[in-house]
Amino acid sequence: MTQLQKPPAPLDPSQSPQWSLTSEGNNPLLTLRGVWLARTGNIPQFPKDGLRAAPAGSTLTFDMSPITDWDTGLIAFLWDIKRSGHDRHITLDAQSLPAPVRQLLELLPDASDGPPPAPAKRLPVLERIGGHTISSLTEIGTVTSLGGMTLRGGLQALTGRSRMRLSDLLSDTANAGPQALLIVGIVNFLIGAILAFVGAVELQKFAAGIYVASLVGIAMVREMAAVMTAIIMAGRTGGAYAARISTMQGNEEIDALNVFGIPTSTYLILPAVLSLVITMPFLYLYGCLIGMLGGFVVAISMLDITAAGYFHQTITSFGIGQFIFAFVKSIVFGAFIGLTSCRIGLKAGRSAADVGIAATRAVVAGIVGVIAIDAIFAVIADVLGI
Repeated sequence: MTQLQKPPAPLDPSQSPQWSLTSEGNNPLLTLRGVWLARTGNIPQFPKDGLRAAPAGSTLTFDMSPITDWDTGLIAFLWDIKRSGHDRHITLDAQSLPAPVRQLLELLPDASDGPPPAPAKRLPVLERIGGHTISSLTEIGTVTSLGGMTLRGGLQALTGRSRMRLSDLLSDTANAGPQALLIVGIVNFLIGAILAFVGAVELQKFAAGIYVASLVGIAMVREMAAVMTAIIMAGRTGGAYAARISTMQGNEEIDALNVFGIPTSTYLILPAVLSLVITMPFLYLYGCLIGMLGGFVVAISMLDITAAGYFHQTITSFGIGQFIFAFVKSIVFGAFIGLTSCRIGLKAGRSAADVGIAATRAVVAGIVGVIAIDAIFAVIADVLGI
């Protein structure tokens, strides 16, 4: 059986919350008496001009000895007084308040927040399109300029005049290269196996199962190994670079480098970009071999072909020109991932949440950019007849 909660008993009028403002010398004195409980619903409202009689620059003291009981209702009333005193440049004597009241009141700001900003006016469609276009072109120009400074820093590194530390380059190269072999190998092996499985199912209908080797070899060399490796590096290494630089931005380490006159393009960005430019071609070759191995395993297990026949068909299905073309493409992928990731990290905010946002944006921009660049290379390959 549910029991209804009884309403609070009405307070004795002599115990109702009351306050009075008097003058004690040159300073005002605020006396509070009664029971200050919010649940009673009779907490008085302190008027905005309640301290009008108090001289500006004085100190407001409190006498709370007549209070018999209080809760957050008293704190809300005192907060109104605190904000009113701030507007009139009147200081509150916190030492005259009980310790619990003083500690709670110190947590509240001296002035109330201003009115919320007016909602931004929604621009017409053409203006929004123009704004996004201008910002995109500006960002492309910034990344291009950053790439130019990085290239100049790389040329200076060859002559020994760069401020890039060799230890940073070796550390980034180890993270982007050897430590990525496992994930690159697994993904490319599965891609090769999938291509071989799909090709075997269809080519068996025409008694052309041997051409599975050509299918896997051409697909891995021309497109899949380079693109899938670049996507992996965009998610694994590009996101890490953006998170690292945005964390340094939040810790004001970037500001410290600028104060000391150390260019971030050579000290931070150059090792990151060079590490990807160096490792991406080798990861591409590694991905090609592992992908062909995945196709070989599936083809041998599903088709009636020999290992020698499979490898012979693989080698004769593509030429060295396709290897060189994809090799160059992987270098471009590495430079693009490094530059965009570092740029996103540099323009990130300074909070902990901005670190995650920067990493997410770097991964998305890297993946979309890699696919877009691959489409451009596909057009170039068609024009060159590769």
